[in-house]
Amino acid sequence: MKKIIALFITLALALTLASCASVEVEKTDGEQTEFAAQNGGMPDAPSGEMPSGEAPEMPRGGFEGNGGNAFGGFGGQGGFNTSNGADSAETVAADDQFTSRDLEQTADTSVAENITLKSGEDVTLTAAGVYVLTGSANDSTVIVEAGDEDKVQIVLDGVTVTNEDSPAIYVKNADKVFVTTTDTVNTLSVTGTFTSDGDTNTDAVIFSKDDLVINGVGTLNIKSSDNGITSKDDLKITGGTIVIDCASDGLEANDSIRISDGDVTIKASKDGMHCEYEEDDTVGYIYITGGKFNITSGDDGIHATTVCEIYGGDFTISAAEGIEATQVVIGGGSINITASDDGVNAAKKSSSLGVIVEIDGGDLTIKMGAGDTDAIDSNGNIVINGGNVNITGQSAFDYDGTATYNGGTLTVNGQTVTSITNQFGGMGGGMMPGGGMTPGGQNGQRGGQPGGGGGNGRNGRK
Repeated sequence: MKKIIALFITLALALTLASCASVEVEKTDGEQTEFAAQNGGMPDAPSGEMPSGEAPEMPRGGFEGNGGNAFGGFGGQGGFNTSNGADSAETVAADDQFTSRDLEQTADTSVAENITLKSGEDVTLTAAGVYVLTGSANDSTVIVEAGDEDKVQIVLDGVTVTNEDSPAIYVKNADKVFVTTTDTVNTLSVTGTFTSDGDTNTDAVIFSKDDLVINGVGTLNIKSSDNGITSKDDLKITGGTIVIDCASDGLEANDSIRISDGDVTIKASKDGMHCEYEEDDTVGYIYITGGKFNITSGDDGIHATTVCEIYGGDFTISAAEGIEATQVVIGGGSINITASDDGVNAAKKSSSLGVIVEIDGGDLTIKMGAGDTDAIDSNGNIVINGGNVNITGQSAFDYDGTATYNGGTLTVNGQTVTSITNQFGGMGGGMMPGGGMTPGGQNGQRGGQPGGGGGNGRNGRK
């Protein structure tokens, strides 16, 4: 079908060159491929360099096709708008992500306080220290309400807690809280609807208003009627086995989610990992250097507002969208994504960053479902400097800015390729004399409004 469409495009350009849009493909020594869409009457601008403040306002779906000849109008190719693109990703400083205590998987219990949990009784921790918890309880919450400079370590030593409407662990105030598992199995569950604590919507089995670190050498099972683990600040995972089954997001944080190690299994109705602060779109990043991850989610496998950086780890992700952020950076690891929408999606979620997918290393395998799906979709730019990318799907790449291929191995549907080709947007106005090829396309599908003198076809891109 794409070959037929290409023949129609060539024929239309030959017959209506003076009035139809043109698509130019430019390839530099760095294997850079740029698509610049121009529609008659629109101001000229260098490809990939549309000046900020001078670009004509246009709908996200692209330019509107101009009819008026025998073959109808020709819609814009996806509405390429490079003003959102970034030439390279803005990565975070690696040295600042984890402290030495974050990475310690066992606690110093020589001066710890031992606490046995009991049903119907809450436990409140008000000072810095190490607290070893044991026992099984129903309707019992461990509350941390310590000083602003206090570091509190909760050691789970074979604990089972089942609550109806409140978190098993609730951090109201502290500098940082560690939840550390011994070589035991620990299970925390909330089965009903969470109740708020004043203005605080305590909607996770482990809910923290401050920095939270999950580590250890044992197993932590989380089952939730809402979110699994939430931090309203930074959430770090550096070890242990974590299994989450929840009705909303598995791991949730406002400022950052940082993971260096651990065996993490998430089954979530919404996002597997979600990092976002609704009041500030300049924060909310995800940084992963290692670990094993098995994520099944109803929406995004991994979702960040600003940057999602992956430099290591073994990932199996099954989701509507595998990874989504304003900037997605893959520098290592083995990532296997099965997706029904986009495999990797860079979209404008932060006002402080340009949009880019940057692949520098690692092994990225993406298998897409049928329909209007894209393996790697960027509302800005795509840069591939290295690594192995293996894509199975109808559309391998879809971008609104530019695509640069500097190195690495690209395999699309079993064939090795040496350039990044863009998915064509819809074709407006129709390519057959006096009418449209199909009804007007949406989200980049083929088609235009049928019409005797050439329709005003529109094409779209998500």
